[in-house]
Amino acid sequence: MSSAPVTAARPTKPAPWRVRLHDAVARWRERWTLAAVTANLLGQIVIVGTGGAVRLTASGLGCSTWPQCTPGQFTPEVHDATSFHPFVEFGNRTVSVLLMVVAVAVAVLVTGDRRRPRSYRWLGLVPVIGVFVQAVVGGLTVLFDLNPVLVSSHMLISMGLVALSMWLLVRAREGDEPPVALVDRSVRTLEHALWALAVVVLVLGVVTTGAGPHSGDEQVGYRYAVDPYTVAKVHAASVWLFVIVLAAMLWRMWRTGVRDRPWTVALVLAGLTLGQGTIGYVQLYTGLPIALVNLHLVGAACLTAGVVSVTGALRTRGPRITRADAVVAP
Repeated sequence: MSSAPVTAARPTKPAPWRVRLHDAVARWRERWTLAAVTANLLGQIVIVGTGGAVRLTASGLGCSTWPQCTPGQFTPEVHDATSFHPFVEFGNRTVSVLLMVVAVAVAVLVTGDRRRPRSYRWLGLVPVIGVFVQAVVGGLTVLFDLNPVLVSSHMLISMGLVALSMWLLVRAREGDEPPVALVDRSVRTLEHALWALAVVVLVLGVVTTGAGPHSGDEQVGYRYAVDPYTVAKVHAASVWLFVIVLAAMLWRMWRTGVRDRPWTVALVLAGLTLGQGTIGYVQLYTGLPIALVNLHLVGAACLTAGVVSVTGALRTRGPRITRADAVVAP
């Protein structure tokens, strides 16, 4: 019994307009992804500054409700008795909206890049989810009259978003090959200790602010019933430990011949650390002026980004994928 020969189906070529459209989208994504991811990181740092201004000027209840500023309208109500507090709070909310727009752009650009692995694409959703969570926490903070736990979590979530946004930028700039360490195990161990100390420094910094005169509430001089000077000394001790570990890491990198980008990024982190420490001591001995305290908050965000940047610089994952690469990631 004979059967007809089976002819293999020829693969169909995509229509020329589909090829042109795919090529145009790839060029557009390649051009704007790094810009959007960078803008997101800068926005996450800026909102730490505007949120700090809200807290430092005791404008946390400048808008009496959420998501509206005053019952019936989203913008501050202007009348003879209007103070500057509603405008400070409204300004911070406006930055939040702009940051949400950038976060949505990041989500579209990153999650749609099928050339990159799933882990990277999922990371692109972090900013938009984080901004949404922060908006909810901010609203709850207003509705619960500046509950100290909510106020502190608001700041710490911001630091987490700065860290993840910096990591997204690191991943956007590098390739997707298996990571290869550029330093020995001792440097990696010191880097892990640096991370642990960075978390301690940030938490103690939040508690120190909540225990002092800039806790965010004009009616209550503090949000945490602990001695502010004692907490400040403990916070300073954790910073000194951070400096010691960072110095040891730099020394070990120098001894083992680590140079170029890892060395440069580590030096930048050292500069940020020294700047933060200087601001911290100056603000303490000058009566905690609002401008310096807010600069210290922004510096904490920059320091967080710096630690993440060092983590990325101590390894390599090959070159970044370009438009010419045709392999689609799983």
